Amino acid sequence: MANNFSSLTARRRAAAAALSPRELARQLTCNRREFLRTAAGLAMGSALLGPSAMARAASTRKKRKVVVITFGGGARDQETFAPEGQENIPHLMRELIPQSAFFTQVVNRGILGHYVATASLVTGVYETFNNFAAVPPANPTVFEYFRKDLKRPRSDAWVVAPSNGFNRIGESSHPSYGAGTGATVILPKHLLTAALSGASGDYDHLLRDNYETPFYAPELGGREFELQQLEMLLKLSVDDFKAHARTLSSPDELSVYIARQLMRQVAPSLLWITMHDIDIAHAGAYSLYIEGIRRTDRLCAELWQAIQTEPEYAGNTTLFILPDFGRDSDEDSGGNGFQHHRTGDALSRTTWMMALGAGVRPGVVYDRAMESTDLVPTLGSMLDFSASLAQGKPIPELL
Repeated sequence: MANNFSSLTARRRAAAAALSPRELARQLTCNRREFLRTAAGLAMGSALLGPSAMARAASTRKKRKVVVITFGGGARDQETFAPEGQENIPHLMRELIPQSAFFTQVVNRGILGHYVATASLVTGVYETFNNFAAVPPANPTVFEYFRKDLKRPRSDAWVVAPSNGFNRIGESSHPSYGAGTGATVILPKHLLTAALSGASGDYDHLLRDNYETPFYAPELGGREFELQQLEMLLKLSVDDFKAHARTLSSPDELSVYIARQLMRQVAPSLLWITMHDIDIAHAGAYSLYIEGIRRTDRLCAELWQAIQTEPEYAGNTTLFILPDFGRDSDEDSGGNGFQHHRTGDALSRTTWMMALGAGVRPGVVYDRAMESTDLVPTLGSMLDFSASLAQGKPIPELL
């Protein structure tokens, strides 16, 4: 089957232009399925097989937690799931996928910009605002549904975001929800900037904020509040935070460090972590793009390990990992291959998702088409809140 996948990659490079988007998406799906069935030892799944996820999770229902990681920045199959790419995702292939329910065809039909695409994942609605506008989503977020229906405090829903442009992702402008009803957003780069008091020095590699449009940097205030987050919530002194940050190699490593402190000190029931290192591809350096994929792979495994070892999360947490979207084909004349995600072709839109942990039937591949907007209604069904305005549908294989 691995040879089958290699053949697809060669054919795609030679003749992708002859395939319709629907045909290319179907081939991507079929080959992800066949490769994972053999390389990762997964079986084909059905929503009708075995006890329901809700029944399997019944014993942990009162303490149920959900963590979502976006494998952000966009990566293609030839750099990940294809035989020539699997060396870049050893942790996903060997550790996480065998424990997961893996969905081979998750389609994003919205705008392929990181903030707006993440907002669409968070709301279950394809948002249409300018990706580089400092605005909140127009539709209620999963955090607002969660807190309003279940009467949860603000401390129980958090977002760790990679970029200052994500500072409005935690709650919408919807008149029935909005201010004060969503998640607290923590921006590790902003924390670090506040701690440094303007003298970046050795930290510049952790503070670069937007790879696609480097000139976009919305103004953020609140230095005193940021330092209070460090010291009161995360139990980190400014000096200790700066010292540890100096040992890190990327913004995503900083985000994971903050997320782990948040899990340990606050233990929110709904935690959303957005990765972004892979988006260095916009700089045009293939080696940095591959480095970003490998780092994201490792960090996802570290977060799963943290879930297993933190007492508040172990045994009662469901982890979701999914990209915001993919990247352009090498053959599309309207794009720049790995460097961008502008064409809206099947490689840019057809991604994947894995779910593992509490309530999940592990070691199974599902290859039916679903949409990225299906995540929020699924979380609603898992956690018992209503995502009434979301466009997507609950994923039956997880319920």
